[in-house]
Amino acid sequence: MDEKIMRAEDMDQRQLAEYILEMIHRMNVHHTLWFREVEHQLGFEKALKAMEYAWTQTKKISMKRFAGEFGFNQEDGVPDFLYDMPKEKQLALIDDIAKNWIAQDGVWFQAVEFAEGMNDAKRCNDSTWGRFSPFEAWSIKNLLGMGEHPGLDGLERALNFRMYGRLNVQSCRREGNSLIFEMNNCRVQAARMRKGLDDYPCKSGGLVEYARFASGIDDRIKTTCIGCPPDPHPENWFCAWKFTLEE
Repeated sequence: MDEKIMRAEDMDQRQLAEYILEMIHRMNVHHTLWFREVEHQLGFEKALKAMEYAWTQTKKISMKRFAGEFGFNQEDGVPDFLYDMPKEKQLALIDDIAKNWIAQDGVWFQAVEFAEGMNDAKRCNDSTWGRFSPFEAWSIKNLLGMGEHPGLDGLERALNFRMYGRLNVQSCRREGNSLIFEMNNCRVQAARMRKGLDDYPCKSGGLVEYARFASGIDDRIKTTCIGCPPDPHPENWFCAWKFTLEE
């Protein structure tokens, strides 16, 4: 960038547009670092409680300013144009956000893999899922207004609202006091299959991801892996998990 640029006022419109997006990125990272530090100092549960307040207030404050700048109305931090958007458009937007999320997950993995190798990328991946899964469970419980112990019915419902719940093909069935979950078509594994590659060995991450998600929905639920790559699996699923409610 031109060394003569000393302030934002010195930028042209393209440069300002890039600066705006970079500032939004900084704000998101700062939000995450606040959560990580509160988790470190006070524990995960207290960090979630603090974030609930911080996110609710930040959303209201930010949307009020953006509403004035862009000329839209908002209610409790939600722009009216999202409320007024046709349902088909809302669902398409949800799908696009989910696709962006899974792409972001992939490029983070690649960033570490290319620089440090597969082993370090898998270690970082598994640790990330260990934190993201219970957060996602907490987020979904808040979204759907679930109680503390929604049981297997709540877990089955929550699995449909995960970030990849609309990107992958999945199914559930009951066996006694257990819920059997099958990932019938995984977007990542299917892409590898199309390229003639072996399954990505995701079991180490899955053991963390599914167990912590299930216990985040209801701490009485225990998770057992039925099969997950590099385990052999039938053609109708890539991974399968058994969730059992222990009274």
